[in-house]
Amino acid sequence: MQPSSVKPRHVLCFLGKDEGLLQPSKAVARTIADFGFEIDRTYSQAQPDPHMERSFAVCWDRVIPNAWSAADEAAVANHKAVLYVLSPPMEQHKAVAYSAAALRIVEEMIEAGATAVKGESAGVAHGLKRWIQLAGECKAAATTNHGLAVTAAMSRTCRLAFAKRPVDGAAYHESVGFHLVGLPEIYVAKSRGSDRDAARLIDEIAGAMSERGIDATLADRRLSLSRQSDYAEDDFKFNPYGIVHVEA
Repeated sequence: MQPSSVKPRHVLCFLGKDEGLLQPSKAVARTIADFGFEIDRTYSQAQPDPHMERSFAVCWDRVIPNAWSAADEAAVANHKAVLYVLSPPMEQHKAVAYSAAALRIVEEMIEAGATAVKGESAGVAHGLKRWIQLAGECKAAATTNHGLAVTAAMSRTCRLAFAKRPVDGAAYHESVGFHLVGLPEIYVAKSRGSDRDAARLIDEIAGAMSERGIDATLADRRLSLSRQSDYAEDDFKFNPYGIVHVEA
């Protein structure tokens, strides 16, 4: 099967305590525009979304301890407005840079009063403190001896921010959202161990791909790439870079 021509996009979901969320400050609006992102006025709304509590409940990151708190859950339950921000379609080699930009927007929106944040493209949510931590780690990872640069450490932080793993599939512990950092998904056979074991292996392989390249990592580990996907090409979770299956 030929590689897909689909270019991934970030869909960022912000909740707020009033309709002021829908009119970001000039500084935040400038950051959004400067990075090539845009506010989606079609689906943003100055009223609560009754589906948000259930959606966030499914999306909370359960791998990192204390990734969200009771206060974060309460903020979701009590929200009064919803704002969606979209990235431009991303080229694979620019995906990490755009994901770092998405984290910067998340940070500025939280500082401006957003009360909850979710990455819709993979269905992952963190509490506000965790989002701020990830944004800080991303900025630190961009600093090298030669100035600012896109690094493997940045890719890791953006992956932890916007991708989800392990997702419980029929036969595999799966990742979703790795296309947001320019990587294929990684599916680990359930027979290899627990979901925690799978999460560690997924992170290990993804880290290697970020540092050494996809092809070199697959060759070293004798893994292959599949183009089959359960997601349609118009689904934000569709990964155009394929799936790596790690068998038993």
